[in-house]
Parts: sequence; structure tokens; C-alpha cells
Amino acid sequence: MVLLTEEKKQHIRELRRKAMKLPLHPGVYIMHDKDGTIIYIGKAKALKNRVSQYFGSEKNHDEKVRRMVSNVEYFEYILTDSEFEALILESSLIKQHQPKYNILLKDDKGYSYIKVTAGDWPRISETKQVLDDGAKYIGPYLSAWTIKDTVEEARKIFRLPSCSRKFPQDFGKGRPCLNYYIKQCSAPCRGNVSREEYQEAVQEALDFIRGGASDSVRALTAKMNEAAENMEFELAARIRDRIAAINKLKERQKVVASRVPEQDVFALVLGGEKVSVQVFRFSGGRLYDRESFILNGDSDPEQIRSEFLTQYYAIRDRIPPVVTLDGPVNDGEVIAEWLTRRAGRRVKLHVPQKGEQKQLVEMCRTNAAEALAQATGRTTGRETSALDELRKLLNLQKTPEYIESYDISNLAGGENVAGMVVFENGRPLKSAYRRFRIKTVQGQDDYGSMREVIARRFAEYRGAASAEGFGRLPDLILLDGGKGHVAAVRPLLREMGVDVPVYGMVKDDKHRTRAIAEDGGEIAINSNRAAFTLVSTIQDEVHRFAIGYHRQQRKKNTISTTLTGIPGIGETRARALMKHFRTVRAVSEATVEMLEETPGMNAPAARAVYAYFHPAGAEAGQGPES
Repeated sequence: MVLLTEEKKQHIRELRRKAMKLPLHPGVYIMHDKDGTIIYIGKAKALKNRVSQYFGSEKNHDEKVRRMVSNVEYFEYILTDSEFEALILESSLIKQHQPKYNILLKDDKGYSYIKVTAGDWPRISETKQVLDDGAKYIGPYLSAWTIKDTVEEARKIFRLPSCSRKFPQDFGKGRPCLNYYIKQCSAPCRGNVSREEYQEAVQEALDFIRGGASDSVRALTAKMNEAAENMEFELAARIRDRIAAINKLKERQKVVASRVPEQDVFALVLGGEKVSVQVFRFSGGRLYDRESFILNGDSDPEQIRSEFLTQYYAIRDRIPPVVTLDGPVNDGEVIAEWLTRRAGRRVKLHVPQKGEQKQLVEMCRTNAAEALAQATGRTTGRETSALDELRKLLNLQKTPEYIESYDISNLAGGENVAGMVVFENGRPLKSAYRRFRIKTVQGQDDYGSMREVIARRFAEYRGAASAEGFGRLPDLILLDGGKGHVAAVRPLLREMGVDVPVYGMVKDDKHRTRAIAEDGGEIAINSNRAAFTLVSTIQDEVHRFAIGYHRQQRKKNTISTTLTGIPGIGETRARALMKHFRTVRAVSEATVEMLEETPGMNAPAARAVYAYFHPAGAEAGQGPES
């Protein structure tokens, strides 16, 4: 949270006054900090409208924008004849100055090579640099990801070392690594492989990389048959294993249908202060490259897509005829025109709504979620995807990392209680669960009970000394109920000055989650699989927690009305008896001696309990007759 001094607030107001004097004209604006360093560059269709927004209400900005605005000392602007010219100028200036708060991509468009080191024991690796070191370089190749993946697979199939040991200097030094024991390396370090055998394996690996799996299988099959005819069964078996490994790899690669056109597919997932962008690149019906980016967070996906696309294609020579996106993009027509001019042919921006293209986008999005989960270490890819889906579904400004959910439980208006569960990063945070006994509402009034619970919870927030537990503001509140519950709670939150989105969770006739309720109606979630699973889990969990507390209270009151009605037995002794005997029936079947041995009991109390359940045999002190 950015805390501004009164002096800084006054400075921002002054910047807004200057911004309001800007022309309603296309152009580029440049933000500077107190040292004169450029910290942000943007484009605008109307400079006055765009720039003044930065220095308006903080509520309209996410945390990243607030930080940027707090560091702005002054701004400059450059007028252009059109929005298109502004886009080109913005891209050029960002590339030149690399501002802190812009999306920045490294220029990694360099081609990849396969490097084969010199000597009797050559190594195979992927590299982007061609050095004068005596090694052999094969390439260049367009896709770094494909080459890296292929080299790794070739090492595994032909059991070549991937360690940093040098041969023959390191022969016999130390134990072989794990790859030897899982049969992914022949361990030349142990001296098990002759120089000729090793060089043959390297050559076969290179043939596999150059010619592909099919050519390699044909060549190896011929070699295996020849070895078998010459009764070199050990060699034939080794080649057989290599063929099997290649065929297994071929099966794994059958992912994409041949109908997929030449295109780049983009998908992004927001997660707090980070954004994951995944790019799948298709050509000839196959996925030939993919790239993953983790960027600083932003709450506006359309703006992220706009900035990312301009930076991404500014450093790349190849632009496909179709750019497929997972959602709309700011200034889409302008960006499409810019891409068209750079490519020298028409380039289309496409947001698929159904079919195979939609499935490709979802696959790309799943990978983006997984990359973000790995980068943050707080969630799995599934949870990240579910939270992002929920954000888009409810049109939230930020990903709901901290969700509170409430449910009321009672029986015909009696034993009125409530449960609150918390999900952090898509997982239950049981240490933050809370239970409430309804105090001010009598009878079966779920709306009134929910208002009481919400009022008590956020009264605690106002008085909290730390930003934990009740001192933390949730990103989203989910109520177990329909639009009536939402309508009952939202005005209360406004009165208390709490700005948290509130929605209901609606069940069908079979008590399964059906939709999310808002003031004006319902939002169907069945088609959003990840979000649906998450909301269903939250609804089931809060219901379980609330009804569990309700049953506990009923049980306690049952004990109270049964045992505390006995002379000399208060709540403390009643609880002690239940803890010792577990059930009221077991208490009723106990002898006086057994009752007296219970912690907290004495002889008179034991006789009183026995007499209560056995009026006829109280004096005998015996158990009930069989």
C-alpha cells in the first residue's frame, strides 16, 4: 500500500491541473521521476483524457499504477498525427529507454545452434553463440525451445552424459550420477563405454536431431537387424532400446492436429503482483516453439495485452498472419495495422469463442497458470487458473487471493450460528476460520443473521492492531445464499466504508452449486470448469463448517438439559462426565463407583447422578438390571 504525504498529494493535484491543459490529440506521454529518469512511456488517442486519469482518484488504480504515480515528478508529451504513429513512437521509445514501469521483454530473438565439442569424447548442447573454439556448430534453428527439448531427449535416448565432467581426465573419479541408475546415461566416467561406442552414440544422436524420429528409427532398425544377423545380440538389444525410446517420444509429440493454421497464440494469467504470459507458436499444423514470461502485475488485462504485443513483435522478425488472443486488447485496430505494416501482409487479431481455436487458447492459458504457480510457489497451476477464471467471471479488478465465505445454520430458528471459512491462493486457510453465535436475531432470519455476522466481522477489522486475521481485508466475500443475501449485506458494507466485492453461491434442487448471485440476478459458472470447482469447494466447506458448529451447540445444549438438571451437577461436571463416558447413555449405565472415579466428581455427586437414572436402585449402588 502506497502512503502519500500531504506534500505529495498536493504535487499530484498540481500534475492533474497540468494534465487537464493537454490537448485532445493523439500522442505519447513520458513520465519522469525526481532524478529526471524516465519511468513510464505510454500512448494516447487523446492526451488530456489519458494523462489526467493517472492523477485522479486512487481507487481507479491498481498498486503498480499507484507506485508509479507516487514517483512522478513531471511529465512530457509528444504530439503525433494519428494513434498509429503514437503506437510506433511509443514502441521505439520504450525499446530505447527501458522504463521501469513498462512491460519489458529481453531481445532473445537470436537463433539457436547445436554445439558438438571437439575431441575424442564430444558433448552435445544447445547454444545461441557461435565461438571460435574448435567445436562444430549445426544450425541456425528458429526455435530455441524445440532445439533445447530435442537435445535433452537425444541425450536421454542415446544415454549421453549431461554433466560437466571432462573425459578422459575424470575417468574413475567419484561415483556416477543419478542418470546412470535411471538408465539415461551410459556413465563413460566409469569406463564402461569404449571411445568408439561413445562416438557412435553421439553420431546417432546427431542423426536423430537432424533427420527426425522417423529417419532415425529406419536407420537404427537396419543397424539392429545387421547386428542380430552377426550374432551381436548385446549391440542389437542396445539399439532396440533406443528405437523404443524414440517411438515413445513420437507418441508424446502427437498433440496438435494438422488443421491448426500458422499463428501465434497468447494467453495471460494474473496473480497478485505478477502476470504470466504464455506464447505458443504454430507452423505447418505443429507447435514449433513456445515462450513463457513472468511480468510485474497489473489489474487491466487489456492494457497488458496491448503493451505486451507491441514489445513482443518489436523484437521479432517473424509475424504470423493470425495472432490469437485469450481476450480483448486495447487499441486492437491500431496494433493490427502496425503488425500488418511490419509483416508486409494482413495480420489478424483473433479472440476465439468456441471450437478448436478456443481449446488451443485454453491449453496455452493452462500453461501460463502453471508457470505462474511455479514462479510464485504459492499455488498449483490448477488453483492459479481457477482464481484467474473467477476474476474474469466476476469482473474483479484483482485476482481474489484471499476469499472469505459465510453460512448461517439453524434448526427452525433455534441454535442460530454462523461459520466463516477462508481460502488463500485457492486453498483452505483453517487457522483463519471463525465461528459466530448469533446474539441479536431471534427466530429464523437468515438475512438478519448474516448482517449481524458481517457487521461484527468488519467492526473487528476497524479495531485490529495488525494486518492478519480480522485485520486483513478480503479480496472477495462469498455468501452461501442467493441475491437476497447479497442485497442484505452490500448496503451494510457501504455504510461501514468497506469496499469488498460480495456475491452469493446458489445451489440447485440437489444441493449442488449452480450459479453465483449478484444484486441483479445470477452468473452461470458451469462452463468455467476451474472456477466452478473452486466455488463448489468453498460452498461445501463453509456449509460443513457452519453445520458442524451448529451440531456441536445442539449436542452441548442436550447435555446441558440432561445432566445439568441433576442436583449438584453444573456445566463443569457435565462436561467432565461427557469427556469421560462419551455419551449420556454410558453415564446412565455407570455404577456409583465408576461415577465417583470421574475427574471433578465426588461421592455425593456420583450418588445424585446414579439416583437420577436409577430411582429404584439408588441405595444399592448397582448398575441397571440386564
